[in-house]
Amino acid sequence: MKEKNTFHVNGYLGLFVLIGLMLAGIYVFYMGVTTDSVFQIVVSIVLWIISILFISSLTIVSPNQAKAILFFGKYLGTIKSNGLFITTPLTQKINVSLKVRNFNSSLLKVNDNDGNPIEISAVVVFKVVDTAKALFDVDYYQNFVEIQSETAIRHIATQYPYDSFSDDDVTLRGNTGLVSDELAKELQERLAVAGVEVIETRLNHLAYSTEIASAMLQRQQAKAILAARQTIVEGAVTMTQMALEQIEEGQEINFTDDRKVQLINNLLVSIITDRGTQPVINTGDVKEVKTR
Repeated sequence: MKEKNTFHVNGYLGLFVLIGLMLAGIYVFYMGVTTDSVFQIVVSIVLWIISILFISSLTIVSPNQAKAILFFGKYLGTIKSNGLFITTPLTQKINVSLKVRNFNSSLLKVNDNDGNPIEISAVVVFKVVDTAKALFDVDYYQNFVEIQSETAIRHIATQYPYDSFSDDDVTLRGNTGLVSDELAKELQERLAVAGVEVIETRLNHLAYSTEIASAMLQRQQAKAILAARQTIVEGAVTMTQMALEQIEEGQEINFTDDRKVQLINNLLVSIITDRGTQPVINTGDVKEVKTR
């Protein structure tokens, strides 16, 4: 099915013409009775029938509404213009809302790319753009949107991990904008058959499942500590190397290998440790003094 326009004329102009036909029918009927003309009486009756049929086809289309016109089960077209119209008589008129709608999915429990159970839900903003597909290609397009939205959310959630400490990885928590765009793209492909346009999708809830939330929090803390320690060690090595180079170049001091090892050890310990270090002053070799 594909949406198309159908016959419709301005209702005010059409109503004016139909009232004229009815008055003409009355006049012809009166002339037929007075002149005893059967033909004129038949013509007047035909004019009345035509007028009544078209008056019964008057329809009102509100803003952001559409009327799908069916003639004995056959789809004739859709009226999307707002106002009062006269269309084909003896037709069924089905209202279709063109307003923008929000759909808040239920809280879904799925496994992410790492196999961890998570809870996720999203808000889908959509509207109907093809009334014929929405009415005749799917059964209850509102339910179709809800089911396909939850299916797409489940599929997207399995494509990415919940979280990662690598800047190159795409995650559900760290890249919500990208994940939402992917969800909108996939959902649009699924809902095209229903004549629905997806305007926006946004994740509105994302968390680990309650049964593993505590364990995953400890895991996140451990990963964060390891990542921080790695950064600290890398910085400490760089600072130690720069300190040795500046001491040797600026003061023209040449350290022996043992002294370099000792100095590197002291610098690394003082930089890496998370506690304050206590300085020890070396005044030279201490000899034991024996008393007589």
